[in-house]
Amino acid sequence: GKIGSTPQLEEKNIVEQVTEMVNYVKRRAPEKVTFSIDTNGEKEITALINGPLFDWVVANILKNALDAMEGKGSININIKNETTQVITDITDTGKGISKQNIAKVFKPGFTTKKRGWGLGLSLAKRIMEQYHKGELFVKNSEAGKGTTFRIVLNK
Repeated sequence: GKIGSTPQLEEKNIVEQVTEMVNYVKRRAPEKVTFSIDTNGEKEITALINGPLFDWVVANILKNALDAMEGKGSININIKNETTQVITDITDTGKGISKQNIAKVFKPGFTTKKRGWGLGLSLAKRIMEQYHKGELFVKNSEAGKGTTFRIVLNK
């Protein structure tokens, strides 16, 4: 009965939410991929989110990072508690995104993969902007070095 209704936002611990998704993806990741989470010494950083939707966004970015690394590398997550925002940076050591593609990665149907519909990041961006009134963007990317996606949640 919830289909089509506006998702409810609840006060949740972002550190816990992200850690759970990292652990979920880590269990399915190749052994040569390392994961680290830096919360800048904080155990609890809260923001208003819809748990399942936020989890899906984080999982989608993590899975894309795994694909970009082709079996080896590292994924580092940094969660910062700012005055009015919670900022989560997800950085991988994958192949990076070319300058011309950075502008396209959030467009529906865009993909560099052999499989897939190219809908993950466009849906993730929509979930962050429309439902959470936050942001999702490519903070930086360098060919052959990796990519950082930034999730911004307003408190």
